[in-house]
Amino acid sequence: MENKNRKTFFMFLMAFLVAFFIVSLVEVLRSSLLSTGAPEIPTASAVPFNLTTPASFSDLAERIKPAVVNISTTKTLKGRGMGTPFGRSPFDDFFRDDFFNRFFGDIPQRDFKQQSLGSGFIISDDGYIFTNNHVVENTDKILVKISDGKEYEAKIIGTDSKTDLALIKIKPENGLPTVEIGDSDSLKVGEWVLAIGNPFGLEQTVTAGIVSAKGRVIGAGAYDNFIQTDASINPGNSGGPLFNMQGKVIGINTAIVAHGQGIGFAIPINMAKTILEDLKTKGKVTRGWLGISIQNISDDIAKSMNYKNKGGVLVSDVFKDDPADKAGIKVGDVITEINGRSIKDSQDLLLTIASLRVGDKATIKVWRDGKNLSFSVLVAERKDKPEIALSKKSGGFFGMNVREITPDIAKQLGISHDAGVIVAEVEEGSPADNVGIQPRDIILQVNRITITSLSQYSAEMTKAAGKKNVVLLIKRGNSNFFVGLNLE
Repeated sequence: MENKNRKTFFMFLMAFLVAFFIVSLVEVLRSSLLSTGAPEIPTASAVPFNLTTPASFSDLAERIKPAVVNISTTKTLKGRGMGTPFGRSPFDDFFRDDFFNRFFGDIPQRDFKQQSLGSGFIISDDGYIFTNNHVVENTDKILVKISDGKEYEAKIIGTDSKTDLALIKIKPENGLPTVEIGDSDSLKVGEWVLAIGNPFGLEQTVTAGIVSAKGRVIGAGAYDNFIQTDASINPGNSGGPLFNMQGKVIGINTAIVAHGQGIGFAIPINMAKTILEDLKTKGKVTRGWLGISIQNISDDIAKSMNYKNKGGVLVSDVFKDDPADKAGIKVGDVITEINGRSIKDSQDLLLTIASLRVGDKATIKVWRDGKNLSFSVLVAERKDKPEIALSKKSGGFFGMNVREITPDIAKQLGISHDAGVIVAEVEEGSPADNVGIQPRDIILQVNRITITSLSQYSAEMTKAAGKKNVVLLIKRGNSNFFVGLNLE
């Protein structure tokens, strides 16, 4: 009996030990599999993502399309030609006048009609329409087709070639649907936009895309400030509206890259708003004028002037008795701010001046010889003056030779004989050649010192050569500009 109890005890003990071993083994395995020795990383909570891409553009398109119009124009061109509704014939480049004269004799020239297509949008229910200047420029007849299919002959109210904008008007039988004007300054890169127009004569075509960039300068003119978009824009879209997702016009489709896909450009609607009143009442745009010529500041010029700030533009000429001259602004000043707005570069300054009204007083801050100065300038009306933008031999300074300006040279160039020295030769590959100095350029200043003779020029250039850098004020034609030369 005792042996039986002992056997039962040992079996119970063995079972307990086996169970303990199994539980311990499981815990060890579990711990080794789940623990890596690294600190525990909490699970990130999900961030809600707000999709801004609309499920459909159809409702928006239906609401805004009625205010978009088709514009067809006819113009008379002189001489022989084979025009098409979209411009010149592709054969025009091959079959020129000499081809016809060779085989058919001297055929008399005759005028021919050319038709073009474009777009526009209605801004008032009595028939005022915005479009591009290049759509209606030099046309004999303008026909506007509205969304219900009716056609009206339009007349030009005002044009502005510098911004490529035009205001035309029709006389409708009833009130017209109009667009709602938005704010292009608040537009952000990446926003969805809708373009509506008549590409290749296909009426009421809707395309969508995003804003690719803002403030684009494409060489179209002094007031370039385009919105870039990848919404499809093609010939015939010119003058049509670019809408945001609220159905407001934020741009006017204007230009395309001929060999690019998804690259179109629109004029910001805020630019159109600033000139609308002038177009409506005067037929042209009256812009502000300060009477200065300016240029961007290169690294060499900044170093030579000890100008260490970012931005600003350099005054290269001040026109006598114009607003800037009367206010005290001088050649060599760096304009840093106008009416509290910082000036980044020459393009920024041009757009700022263009927005000023004639008769306004503008507060202009400049940097001059290390000091910040402020001037009050009475804005005048811009006339047909030069664009605000970007004028015995001595030897060898920076790879150029100059001569004294003789009375004969002065008479030929229409300048004073003591107005600097004239460049006679520029050595190829020299520092002077690298910055674009050319023969017949006139050097007016060396490091802000006005030059009146060859001997003075030589003395100042000798000092400058020792410092290995110099800033020259150059006169070329009717324009003045600074260049920086550096031997380092």
